[in-house]
Amino acid sequence: MTKTIDLAQGLRDLIETVGYRHNDRMPPERELCEMLGTTRNKLRGALAELEAEGRIWRHVGRGTFVGARPVLNLKDVTYLRDQIKPAQVVAVRFSIEAELSRLAARHANNTDRDQMQLCVERCRAAEDWRAYEAWDNNLHHAIARATHNQLFLYFFETLNSVRRSIVWGQARKTRKPASDYSSYIEHDAIVAAITAGDCDLAARTMIDHLKSVYSRVLPESIPTEHRTGQ
Repeated sequence: MTKTIDLAQGLRDLIETVGYRHNDRMPPERELCEMLGTTRNKLRGALAELEAEGRIWRHVGRGTFVGARPVLNLKDVTYLRDQIKPAQVVAVRFSIEAELSRLAARHANNTDRDQMQLCVERCRAAEDWRAYEAWDNNLHHAIARATHNQLFLYFFETLNSVRRSIVWGQARKTRKPASDYSSYIEHDAIVAAITAGDCDLAARTMIDHLKSVYSRVLPESIPTEHRTGQ
């Protein structure tokens, strides 16, 4: 087994042994490193594994908590889900996620970049669509966190909660993405631009990615200014 798998299992065992309840805060990373005998970078890879499984959630500046990430405000999200059309969600994604990518290129640190690269790799290694979608979501969340702007992160998490509450009706004809799935290359381009610190390119590659995604799911929802030939 790889070290990440060992560490992830060690964290699962710790949660079970201690008897944490939902939303209980786990020890800080420094203490977890000492308990598990590992480095912070390796620990974060294992934490990302558990977060993708919905066993923990992390909040910048607050810590790591047991259980799935709670909805920020369930009443607001439920209201928005019932009021907003899918095309409106798409329009907001084009605006906010392009800007998040631009800010991430300016403010991301090495840990942020490592986390984004991990998500990209896990997307490619996903054994089914559910795993792919979880790591794809983690990538977009990692980009938002890399802005180091709590207000932007709040906006993203609200948008993301509404987006994930909507049934998009996308049929899957295969068990997992094909090896040449277009999003793999698009993810690489986004992370490369952010890593290079190229703000404008990061925004453009995110827009290209969203255009690619929604051309398959809801092509009429793509904002007019981003359609081919506009």
